[in-house]
Amino acid sequence: MRDPARRNGLTSTPEPLREVIGRHGLSASKSLGQNFILDRQLLGRIAAIPGRLSGEHVYEVGPGPGGLTRALLDAEASVVAVERDRRCIPALAELQDEFGPRLNVVEADALTVDERELVGHGAHVVANLPYNVGTALLLKWLGGDWPPWWRSLTLMFQKEVAERIVARPDTDAYGRLSVAAQWRAQPRIAMSLNRSAFVPPPKITSAVVHILPIDSPRGVDPEVMRRLTEAAFGQRRKMLRSSLKSFPGATDAAESLGIDLQRRAETLSVQEFVSLARALSLSRT
Repeated sequence: MRDPARRNGLTSTPEPLREVIGRHGLSASKSLGQNFILDRQLLGRIAAIPGRLSGEHVYEVGPGPGGLTRALLDAEASVVAVERDRRCIPALAELQDEFGPRLNVVEADALTVDERELVGHGAHVVANLPYNVGTALLLKWLGGDWPPWWRSLTLMFQKEVAERIVARPDTDAYGRLSVAAQWRAQPRIAMSLNRSAFVPPPKITSAVVHILPIDSPRGVDPEVMRRLTEAAFGQRRKMLRSSLKSFPGATDAAESLGIDLQRRAETLSVQEFVSLARALSLSRT
């Protein structure tokens, strides 16, 4: 047990993360897309983005040595942390000793777990996502039934990916990820981080994106939306007349809605994609 005072509700100064990493012989794994943040003040700012967490449930992916995990626990949240890298489990076990039942560490691959089973409904997701699985996890969480199991998403991405998530039509960054994140959710970039905030420093800058779910448009099958955006942006430099050929009925549906097939996918608004997906969804029923 690292700190009995913590469990008794008394204040304490946590061990510097650099010392935790050194004591456990940890190093960021390039193959796992890891980059650690050591600044506890910065981690506290990230943990504050979802709002008041006292008594709330939080789901964290890739906690590593537990820097963000501690910040979430200090905010009085209950945390389920999924970690694939077993090297980090001993450091996280120390946090379990310190914070007791408010921390549940699960050694697993976040791409394969059932989040509803782990954290139920209404959890906040807060994570410094490994770069190599961040987009795949986001698409997983944005897909499927709605309302989703999560209450909010606060996620670290490469800044380029963050800009794609919030991009507006007719811009270079606008694409499939933009539509996926915006057709039934509201994303914003909450914070940008310099390379120097990480150990080791990545080659790119990063940003934290905060996403809130909104009402899902009626009559739109999420699988149809997925296939539609995949077809439309799969050949983004081609006109819709060509790019939508791979989706049966899509060109006819677009014409019926008055969408010019000489346009490119990047010029369509999110609402136009919603209208087109709704028309295609109705044609399947």
